[in-house]
Formats: sequence, structure tokens, C-alpha cells
Amino acid sequence: MSDETTPVLIGGGQFTWRGDPGASPSPTQLLKFAAERAAADAGLGPSVLAGIDGLAMISFAIDAQGERRVMPHSTNPPATLARRMGASPAWSVYTRAGGNSSQYAINVAAQRISEGRNRQVLVVGAEFMGSGAKRLARGLGFDDWDDAEDLPPPEWIGDGRPGVSPYEAVHGMDRPINIYPLFENALRARDGRSIPDHQRRLGELFAPFTRVAASNPEAWFPIERSPGELVTVTPANRMIGFPYPKFLNAIMDVDQSAGVLVTSLARARELGVAEDRLVFLHGCADANDIWNPIDRQDFHSSPAMRLTGELALGMAGISVSDVAAFDLYSCFPSAVQVGAESLGLALDDPRGFTVTGGLPYAGGPGNNYAMHGVVVMMQRLRETPGSFGLCTANGWYLTKQSTGVYSTRRPSAPFRREDPSVLQARIDALTRPTVIERPSGRGRVETYTVIHDRDGFRMGIIVGRDEGDRRFAAIIPGTEAQALASLEAREGIGRTGTVARSEDDRRNLFTLD
Repeated sequence: MSDETTPVLIGGGQFTWRGDPGASPSPTQLLKFAAERAAADAGLGPSVLAGIDGLAMISFAIDAQGERRVMPHSTNPPATLARRMGASPAWSVYTRAGGNSSQYAINVAAQRISEGRNRQVLVVGAEFMGSGAKRLARGLGFDDWDDAEDLPPPEWIGDGRPGVSPYEAVHGMDRPINIYPLFENALRARDGRSIPDHQRRLGELFAPFTRVAASNPEAWFPIERSPGELVTVTPANRMIGFPYPKFLNAIMDVDQSAGVLVTSLARARELGVAEDRLVFLHGCADANDIWNPIDRQDFHSSPAMRLTGELALGMAGISVSDVAAFDLYSCFPSAVQVGAESLGLALDDPRGFTVTGGLPYAGGPGNNYAMHGVVVMMQRLRETPGSFGLCTANGWYLTKQSTGVYSTRRPSAPFRREDPSVLQARIDALTRPTVIERPSGRGRVETYTVIHDRDGFRMGIIVGRDEGDRRFAAIIPGTEAQALASLEAREGIGRTGTVARSEDDRRNLFTLD
């Protein structure tokens, strides 16, 4: 096994800005802070960043399809950052949207190093929508941000398909806060829990996350909360998408950055990096579930999570019982539950599911949260040399999955990342239900949610089955307050009703019996 082709993470850095939004760092400054902290973590000065031959940047949320907030930034963020660091990487890429991106980019960088195509890669990302949104709302402007360069577009990596189909989007299934509750309600009904019992379970699941965030110096909300506080609806914790009050939702309007330096083992030694700083990627895997949620087998599982976990652990030559620490992607409770189940973990596993505090509490910086998980996992593993940590990363709507297994222990076999197409072929071959876009007549609720705005009900989203067991999407208008309230008061899955087209022929409407 050659030191020239053994990939290793030598440093990881994070930065959180909590100051005056009018004085907030620009996107490139945020990225540079994280990169410099990653270099310092490796025991190196910032000048080492000029020597990178690879740069993989996690895309900003405002560059995702459908994001309309206008905040000035470079048209080629990797190129602008490279210039600011004095670097000229031959390989410079920008990831497609998705919370899987951080782990995916690390996996790709490690593969390139194992193949001899790179020796020193910076993988970094940032989010600036916290201060950016406040600047827009307060009319503060962006004159002090000097990185809005007009450059040729970057090279992109990753799957850039829209997260949902037009059919799903027109029925409200186009935002995480609308879709993840569909998964949650499906989990509750599958397990036969009452709504009150399930809400208690959600509070008990996420209270430990807040405890971890409270001790995390980079957390956006370093506040420990009780299980009851997380699930009790109050003016400060209003319902967003049933059954999730605000405190159970990822918070994306943050100013945070994180990055890691990945090199060959030989390059790490040339740079003089101490042996006790080295963290190896022992196993990794990437795959997508059946792309559109409406086409999946059910709304309470993720074959891609299960299979990427199995493959990454198998590549590392360990089982899940050998893992000392986890950071499961935690945008919403349903993602944690499905992730834990996919790995064969009980929800009360004493090892816990986060090293940062998770997206609702440590912060959910757009596509880059999982990078923070990897950086903190590196710190944890150095404190317990030889132990293993597992990080998962989830993009879109339980859609894109990436997994990494890490340890300070040097791998006993050469790094070999399996071509993701092998695993993808197994998932794509799964059976899927028949979908009917224009149903009419009787139907039953397969899963659902009730979406709120600040003034009350906005709409109900129904995924149902017609009398031929064909799946459809529909809405219940926000004006149907009694029907929507009933879906929050008692189990809605399995209830029946009638589905028909709206008068404008744009959407399906569902009327409960």
C-alpha cells in the first residue's frame, strides 16, 4: 500500500459569524476562514493553501434551482477562492445542490488521491444566508463584499436534477419543510403510535442533540432544551409542517463555513504533519434513492441509506457495533429515524447520533452541514485514537446519500471507492408504485402533512391511493380549517375521501369523508 496513494484528512476547520449582519464576512471570506483554520488544525500556516492541486467547493444554497434571493457573489466561487489563496488548482469543481455534497466531495477527493490524480485537495463550503437575508430585509446593501466577480462558470460535480417533479411541486412537495413531515407521519402510522406518544418520542429523540449543541462552541443555537420544550407549540415554537414545530426544523439562515484538507499520506509527511493529526477515510459510498418521492416504495425507509451504510462499513472491514461515534444527517427527526433504522441502530443507542448538535441546533448551513460533522468527528477520533466514526449526509428529500467511515488507524488495505453506478443499479431496479396524475373518485390517505404559515393553516398535502391502488398527490386548501385541524387531532393515514381536479385544472383536491 503506497503512501503516495493513501488518502488522509490532515486538518479540519470551522467558522461561525454571530456579529452585526452589516459587518458580516463575504462568502469568499467565510470560505477562506474555514480553509485557514483547517490548515492550522494540521499544524500548518495559511501559505500551504497556495499549494493545493485540487479544490472541491460545496455550492451555496442560493445557487440551487428555485432559490430566488439575490445576494452578490462570484459566478465561479471556486475560482474566486483559489485566487484569494494564491492557488492554481488543476482540478477545481463546484458541487450540485444537496446535503450529501460534503461527504460526496470528500469521497471523490479521496478517490482522486488514491488514483494519483491529486496530492493535496481542499474541500470547503459555507453559507451566508443568515446575514444575507438580514441585509436584504434591512436595506443594508453589500458594498463591502468584494467577491462578486463575473467569471466563466465552474465545473460542476454531482447529480443536478431538480429535487422533485413538476407534478410534486404543484402539490406543495417542493420544500424540505413540506416533505419531511410526510416521512414522519408515515413512520408514526407504520409503528402504530398515537399522535401524543409520537410527539413525546420526537422530543426525546432531539433533546440530546440540543445538549450536544450547547457544548459546541461553533453551534448556531448553543441552547439545551427539554423534550417537552421541543414539541410544545408556543408563539416562539409555532407549528411549521405537522408534526414539526419550529424547534424540530433545520435552520438554514446561518453564517457558517467548514472545510477539510485531504492529501496523500506521502504529501502529509512532506508537509511535516504530525502523526496524531491524521484521520483516514476507511470506507465510503454514494447512491440515490428512487429520485422522486412520489415514485418510492414507501415513505418510511431509504434503501440508499441502508446500502451506502453497508458498503461503507464493509469497505472499512468493520460492523456498526465497532463504531464509537456517529453523526447522522439530522435536518428533521424523520431523517435521523430512517438513518438509524437503516444502520440497524436503536433510537436509544447510548453512543448518540450527533457530534455537533445537528442541523436545527448546531446549524444547517445549506449544502455544507455534513462538513461540520466531519470536522468535529476528526476532533473526536483524535481524542480516542484507533476508534471509528461514521458520518452520513443526505441530499434533497431522503434522495442523495453519502456515507463515510473514519479513524486515526491506518487502513490495512488500499483505498478503493466502488463505482457508485454499481449500487445505483440495485436501487434503480426496485419496484415502484403506479402513479396517476389526474385521479378522480374515491381515495385513501397514504401519508400527509398540514402546512402552517404565521396566520394559521396554509394547506394540507395528501399522498393517497385510489381504488386501483395507484398513488396520487393532492392538497386540502387552507380554507378547510376543520378538516386540517382534524388531521392534527387524530391519525390521518388510512382515512378516506374523494379526489378531484381543481377548477383551474392545476391541482388535485382531496375532500375528507
